[in-house]
Amino acid sequence: MFNYCTLDNLLAAAAAKKEPPFLLILDGLEDPHNFGAILRTAEAAGVHGLVIRKARQVPVTETVVKVSTGAANLVPVARVPNIAEAIRRLQDEGITVFGLEIDGTRLYNQADYRGGVAFVVGSEGAGLARLVKERCSEVVRLPMRGKINSLNASVATGIVLYEVLRQRSLDGSRDEEVK
Repeated sequence: MFNYCTLDNLLAAAAAKKEPPFLLILDGLEDPHNFGAILRTAEAAGVHGLVIRKARQVPVTETVVKVSTGAANLVPVARVPNIAEAIRRLQDEGITVFGLEIDGTRLYNQADYRGGVAFVVGSEGAGLARLVKERCSEVVRLPMRGKINSLNASVATGIVLYEVLRQRSLDGSRDEEVK
């Protein structure tokens, strides 16, 4: 059985590193392979923790752990009853919460991610739940030029996580090797 933590634990992890919080919220992800791949990328990008909901979301399973190649043991995961309430709590802590959707108000690389941020990624088919999307501070999008109008959840997540890493590296607040 996986050992979940709390939102407070995630915030404490960022504080312990003296970094602005960098969190990822999964809203109804259903595929354990996507979840595992997202955990792996999150760990590599320096995410302090993930938030998932207790119901209608794949939990951390053996498959998730295997696909994450060990990242599930390194990135804390908080399980909450209500994603919209978790977003409100994070915003109360001064964290800007960005949703990622095809109809975002601006491109993902036009926002400033150097402060405390959390990204919300929706389910593979339905995207973000309506109330979750409404609670986000802003919804951003990836540019899409082809006929397919969306990317795999883990691919889209990787793109935005590395934009955060890139921006934070530019001002010296993150790993100096990333330029």
